Amino acid sequence: MIRAEARRLGFGFVGFAKAERLDEEAHRLEKWLRQGAHGRMAYMENHFDLRVDPTKLVPGAKTVICLTFNYFNPEKQPDQEAPKISQYAYGEDYHSVVKDRLRALLQFMRTEIGEIDGRCFVDSAPVLEREWAQRAGIGWNGRNTLTIHPRQGSFFFLAEIICDLPLLYDDPIRDHCGTCRRCIDACPTEAISQEGYWLDASKCISYLTIELRDEIPEGFREQMDGWMFGCDVCQDVCPWNRFSERHAEPAFEPHPELLPLDRRGWQELTEEVFGRIFKRSAVKRVKYAGLKRNIAFLEKKGGARPTDEHRP
Repeated sequence: MIRAEARRLGFGFVGFAKAERLDEEAHRLEKWLRQGAHGRMAYMENHFDLRVDPTKLVPGAKTVICLTFNYFNPEKQPDQEAPKISQYAYGEDYHSVVKDRLRALLQFMRTEIGEIDGRCFVDSAPVLEREWAQRAGIGWNGRNTLTIHPRQGSFFFLAEIICDLPLLYDDPIRDHCGTCRRCIDACPTEAISQEGYWLDASKCISYLTIELRDEIPEGFREQMDGWMFGCDVCQDVCPWNRFSERHAEPAFEPHPELLPLDRRGWQELTEEVFGRIFKRSAVKRVKYAGLKRNIAFLEKKGGARPTDEHRP
């Protein structure tokens, strides 16, 4: 019943995992933090116990319900010289869009089942989403560290409901990356380790263009691959994304002015146009000044977008 209602609300795959402390994952997170792979994202060091134990987020929690929400859009910017934006930011901010559906699902569960203590999460709280997705059978965490589903690839958001409702739990999906190294070899900044499954976020283009508030280090000037907000390279080259299908969510459709904007248009972007195009977008997180910083950084190398060599 929960799966059926989740799909009616627009979610893709749904899985259930037992709410318990993530001991093995806690050790990996500690090591990742010790090595400084989180860069300037100091918030990753906060609320460690909450990150690894869902029962501290929802006392008495029995189940972590994990869900996917597709955002794949094969449309690209016509101007090959224009700075690029990650697909997930084409439309409205996924935090609000997906969380509204989550709340509706939780309310449905309460109406149909009875009193349930639960909370909804969409990438905005200390929840190890990819670890829970793996435990719930949503997919495996690939060499690029993203959750990959064998029938949908990886172009989806993850969401969770942590609740005190006991349910039957799903089995994890085994790793299907095999010997493939496409994401490792294609990463413009070599942020993915040579063995994979480990990301130095401080070198990731998404981090540099979104999370980093200071100036982007000069050493990355020739490695940005034309990205002004986020990066899709490790997903674009992933063979499993040949199964990705275009999303059906109207809120994720790009603003009419977004994709057609050419290189000159981005160079001359005004605050008024920024506010109009990104009014409800996740891009607002970097603000106008942050996006202009990213565009200027690309332009200093003499070309925002070389060739699209990473497109499959």
